Amino acid sequence: MPSRSSHSPAGRPDQRGCQEFRSLMARVSRRHAVQAGTFGALGLSLGDMLRLEARGEASNEAFQTTKGASSSTPAKAMSVIQLHLGGGFPQHESFDPKPEAPVEYRGSFGVVKTKNGDVFSDNFPKTAAITDKISIVRTVVGKIPDHGLATYHLFKGYTPTAVIDYPAMGSIVSHELGGRGELPPYIAIPNQSAFVGGTGFLSSTYGPFELNADPGQKGFKVRDFSIPEGVPLDRFDRRKKARDLVQRRIRAMEADPATLDTMDDFYKSAYTLLTSKDAQKAFTFEGESEDTFKLYGNDTTGSVRGPDGKYHTKGLAERLIMARRLVEAGTRFVTVTYGSWDSHVDVKKSCLEQMAPLDAAIAGLITDLDQRGMLDTTLFWLTSEFGRTPKVNGDSGRDHWARNYSMLLAGGGIAKGVIHGVSDSTGGEPARDAVPLEDIQFTIYNLLGVDANKELVAFGTRPIEIIKDGNLVKGILS
Repeated sequence: MPSRSSHSPAGRPDQRGCQEFRSLMARVSRRHAVQAGTFGALGLSLGDMLRLEARGEASNEAFQTTKGASSSTPAKAMSVIQLHLGGGFPQHESFDPKPEAPVEYRGSFGVVKTKNGDVFSDNFPKTAAITDKISIVRTVVGKIPDHGLATYHLFKGYTPTAVIDYPAMGSIVSHELGGRGELPPYIAIPNQSAFVGGTGFLSSTYGPFELNADPGQKGFKVRDFSIPEGVPLDRFDRRKKARDLVQRRIRAMEADPATLDTMDDFYKSAYTLLTSKDAQKAFTFEGESEDTFKLYGNDTTGSVRGPDGKYHTKGLAERLIMARRLVEAGTRFVTVTYGSWDSHVDVKKSCLEQMAPLDAAIAGLITDLDQRGMLDTTLFWLTSEFGRTPKVNGDSGRDHWARNYSMLLAGGGIAKGVIHGVSDSTGGEPARDAVPLEDIQFTIYNLLGVDANKELVAFGTRPIEIIKDGNLVKGILS
């Protein structure tokens, strides 16, 4: 976890930290939960067995949790799709433009009228046309303008400490609510941000299933996500029965039952994923029409035309269609990552390259969910770890800024057509209705039916609230 200060003495971001961010964005991490491919035909290699066993021992020795309690508030959302824009998404060039401010604040883009009479940056014409289905929070307040620390805070609800590692929201949801079907309850597309780390004081069984493959790439296939070639199903079943027999003998030898329970969870999940046709189908685009891909912004060339008239490469549409398919099949929490938004230099170029596919895919997903009757039970959450500075710097970019930025939410109990909060004249501070990040996280847990005030017990003795000092953001609730 990066620990450097995010700003140099001159007030500009520490470029070493930003280089580390870009390096981590490009790194493919290993799955932190079920790794179906490495199980082979449920015959783990010794190295994998010991690795999972060690993680099971470490996590289960460290904690006990108070499972079973839930919020008294009925759940309105069954699932969450979180689209994360890593690097610091600019609020001025998206959902909080300042057209009356001097050019060094308002930037290079104009505005587009929204359906409810407000304005967005003209980078978002398609999203502006569906504002009757979404809410925008313009006054999110974070704590740390550092990529690693702020990403940790966003995903886990706590700032990192040297004493304890906290679980991510997806892990909490997995732990509290469990699955809705055969799929893992928590999935990351294509993988989890490296800044998030592990499952904290929860068992590794509550970590995300990472695809480690990009649905937007040609020939997409979840790696090793099938029974190995040459192993017929009956032989596969015999191996499973043999493993069960070995496991029973190990238990008879009084091996640590908590560790064995963790290993059993891995095996059961792997077996289900490798043998279920419905589970396998959810990880493909089988049955998706060309019209669906067009709805999410991809034309017949496989690209998206932006406001600059140029075509931009595809990828996000496929990731979000995959997320929708996984939610349909029962996954509770899906995180999707897109782009690299650390625009210290030439923020205009960064926006032109990335925002056209983003605008199209956001509008496409929300429209698609609505048309399928899924929007009321699926909460869509657009996030970034912080925003960008109100004033454009000398390199035509914007630097890190956590004191005021924007988020988009839709569905799953979120009000429609709401712009919540007002920032000041330059977009740098909340002028009205500031919303601490923890309040948004608390509200999302509430909509899922998870009691965010509930205490989980870490290290066997230490009670820790799921979210500390959080409050409902009532202004965005339907």
